[in-house]
Amino acid sequence: MEAFFISAGVVALAEIGDKTQLLAFALAARYRRPVPIIIGIVLATLANHALAGAIGAYVLQRLGPGLLHWLLIGSFLGMAIWVLIPDKPPREDGPPIASLSLVLTTTVAFFMAEMGDKTQFATIALAARYASFYAVVAGTTTGMLLANVPAVLLSQRLAERVPTVWVHRTAALVFLGLSVALLVSPMPSTLSP
Repeated sequence: MEAFFISAGVVALAEIGDKTQLLAFALAARYRRPVPIIIGIVLATLANHALAGAIGAYVLQRLGPGLLHWLLIGSFLGMAIWVLIPDKPPREDGPPIASLSLVLTTTVAFFMAEMGDKTQFATIALAARYASFYAVVAGTTTGMLLANVPAVLLSQRLAERVPTVWVHRTAALVFLGLSVALLVSPMPSTLSP
């Protein structure tokens, strides 16, 4: 359960003000149909985070415990810094996307926006750290939904009231705390899931 709750919390915090949350705001404001957008977010997140979780599980199996320990410390420290860099809202002047179904449009847009994103890297690191693929993917997907469903449902009102700078700072502290906790913990001699 720890893997699920840590994954959900870290990703929910990291997602506030992220480009995919800004994409959720933009889609909700443009189409004003929350259910298909939310379905698309779920599908894209499950696909993207399952891929990231598989990469994390692969890394866990292939690296020695000492190297993995230091890689995770560096990953969480890097995430602590990266989460402090605000994302820019998506451009509205791109090609029209109304010709596709809204679910497919949202799924493709979210999947592509998550590629190389901080929450995808967080999922990789968390899957390598916890060796619990399903708990991590379920947790990171839940975290994405905790951040993005209110964005879709509340759209502009939420954007004006959420102090994203403080949420980003909190997320950075969580990642820094994970990095420090790993740094002070004894280095594992074997990989045990």
